[in-house]
Amino acid sequence: PLPKTLTSPPPPPPNPSAAAGEARGEMALYLLFESASGYALFHAHGIDEIGQSVDAVRSTVLDLKRFSKAVKLAGFTPFLSAVDALNQCNAISEGIMTDELRNFLELNLPKVKEGKKAKFTVGVMEPKVGSHITEATGIPCQSNDYVQELLRAVRLHFDQFIEQLKPSDLEKAQLGLGHSYSRAKVKFNVNRVDNMVIQAIFLLDTLDKDVNSFSMRVREWYGWHFPELVKIVNDNYLYAKLAKFVVNKSDLSEKDIPALADLIGDEDKAKEIVEAAKASMGQDLSPVDLINVQQFAQRVMNLSEYRKNLYEYLVTKMNDIAPNLTSLIGEMVGARLISHAGSLSNLAKCPASTLQILGAEKALFRALKTRGNTPKYGLIFHSSFIGR
Repeated sequence: PLPKTLTSPPPPPPNPSAAAGEARGEMALYLLFESASGYALFHAHGIDEIGQSVDAVRSTVLDLKRFSKAVKLAGFTPFLSAVDALNQCNAISEGIMTDELRNFLELNLPKVKEGKKAKFTVGVMEPKVGSHITEATGIPCQSNDYVQELLRAVRLHFDQFIEQLKPSDLEKAQLGLGHSYSRAKVKFNVNRVDNMVIQAIFLLDTLDKDVNSFSMRVREWYGWHFPELVKIVNDNYLYAKLAKFVVNKSDLSEKDIPALADLIGDEDKAKEIVEAAKASMGQDLSPVDLINVQQFAQRVMNLSEYRKNLYEYLVTKMNDIAPNLTSLIGEMVGARLISHAGSLSNLAKCPASTLQILGAEKALFRALKTRGNTPKYGLIFHSSFIGR
């Protein structure tokens, strides 16, 4: 933003052709330009110089000498700080006229007497801003292709109209404002909390596959040493815990039964494991191999625990953002539907026929292609209520 010392330049000397045009009752045209450094108002008094059609403007605006005869700076007010520039930019992007903009326009535009129609219009880039200005102040605004071409030309030559403004200053202001504006836009959006659910369900599905793959690897690896354990313990997580606890089957004895019983919650199975270890047909592994198996089993346990925590997080999130959906079909199916639809709002907009086969798109298009039977259900069939 520009230093505070920069003030609006004195109004340009009256132009004979503009005065003649106003005397004939023609509408004067002003252009409102929002730069990164401040608000600027231009008086397009010599439109005949550059033509009155979009194509004519496009062909002549590159010539600064010709354009500067047609458009004169009527007023300029710099933004006070980077924060002020960001606030003004946010307001413009949302179609709102700020108090600063209102004061600037009322100060630099011709006064309109009460009960009389304004003899000028203000060309703006954003139609929403123009509508708000007209509603709040009664100043007539327009935004069309012709006005936008003129404003594009103003943007091209802007640094030439203000003597104190160097091109490097304008570039710095634009860069700083661009970064601030982007940073402000990429903020937490209350309406998109379903993003967290989508990520959580994707990760949960990935973890399920990984934990299963790693558990099978633990069973296969430790099975070389203690093959009988697989038949005694079916649960993957429990198997990994036992592999880490037992390590070398030769070291198991009756004194380990209480500890094993605490671990698996069944004393009879603990005795069975100790008996199986004594008569095991598995091969002996070196201490280094056993340490590696033990470390891998610990990794599988950690992953399983993290998967459990992630599931609890998903349940909490689903109850927060989609309590009705959750109570109808459960957290997992609800989360999968949200993920598949892209967002909660997209899912809410789906018609019943789409919702029913959501997740069975491949089967649907295959059926349409081969003229076979279309699928009845998609993801929604995983709900126990519907499955029954």
